[in-house]
Amino acid sequence: MSEIYSSIACNLDAHILQAALPLFEQEKVEAIEWSFDTLFKFDEIPAWFTDLVGEFSNHDRLIGHGVYFSLFSGKWSREQQEWLDKLRKLSGEFRFAHITEHFGFMTGEDFHKGAPISIPFTSRTLALGKDRLERIQDACQCPVGLENLAFSYSIDEVKKHGDFLGQLVGSVNGFIILDLHNVYCQTHNFNIDFDDIMRLYPLDRVREIHISGGSWDDILAAPGRPVRRDTHDERVPEAVFDFLSKAIPKCPNIRFVVLEQMGTALETPERQAAFQSDFLRMDGIVRASASRSAHAPAYAFAPAGTLPNDMPLEDPDLYNQQVQLSRILETASDAYEARALLLASDLRNTAWQVENWAPYMLETAVSIARKWKDGFIWK
Repeated sequence: MSEIYSSIACNLDAHILQAALPLFEQEKVEAIEWSFDTLFKFDEIPAWFTDLVGEFSNHDRLIGHGVYFSLFSGKWSREQQEWLDKLRKLSGEFRFAHITEHFGFMTGEDFHKGAPISIPFTSRTLALGKDRLERIQDACQCPVGLENLAFSYSIDEVKKHGDFLGQLVGSVNGFIILDLHNVYCQTHNFNIDFDDIMRLYPLDRVREIHISGGSWDDILAAPGRPVRRDTHDERVPEAVFDFLSKAIPKCPNIRFVVLEQMGTALETPERQAAFQSDFLRMDGIVRASASRSAHAPAYAFAPAGTLPNDMPLEDPDLYNQQVQLSRILETASDAYEARALLLASDLRNTAWQVENWAPYMLETAVSIARKWKDGFIWK
């Protein structure tokens, strides 16, 4: 097993930086993950932040995490092309150890507002995702990966997610970010055991692990059974630390373990101290769980070298279904109306399998889409 770097999600946010400063001063932070596209709206990155990012870049300890690309949007957009152009430019300025994105598509009709939502696992969506990953890889010229989603509509979707992710990233010699809090959400929301989920993932494809905290939502469709949400606004649960201890030995190509938390959840000295405590505990698990040798991993996940087609692949049927789904989730008065609208839409009797969606997860999807319909806020 290669050396594993204890890392933090570090973006241009005063509270995150205040919380992380003592860890930087103690030289505890071995790598940083930067959600680089959250700064695309700025013409210039502040010099002091450029220096911080550049320092980790110079030591091959900078990893990039995308938010807004909307990988599975059925229609290619101008915003996606601009995203790639900016990534290409940024990759010439900084050396990324790898670049990752979220699985799914962003709700909202322009698909650059909303929150990431899953898609059907079909040969058509697999081809679409492969096309998009090839474009990202061509732009950054480094290993590329995808993060597993926290949200699923059904237990069947949970069981298929790992295999589909493996097929998708494998097509470009890519890798998986295994977000253990996302797995924690699945274990609770669908009453499935952690070890059972782990058996469904190609763990040799895991190059990065995320840990974070989240929150509970009370759901009308399932009174007394709150839904676990990946909101990154609380401390890391005890179970997630336990998952980390179990997961590291199962992932022979792991290189980065990253602690994430929203800057809005780090406004007080007490919360910042708790963040530091969670990082140090994570680092202790990393050091205890892994053999920190200099041996190279079995997979380096080097770019496959496949050039994308001149014209981006599109799926008009999927796009129309995504538009309908987004509109329903954002405008339905409740989950019951959302279900009625879905069953009267073009999504009925399709690979989306809307007939089998768990009512409490549909209610959660409505809540997510409403909250973020005017723009997804990340860290």
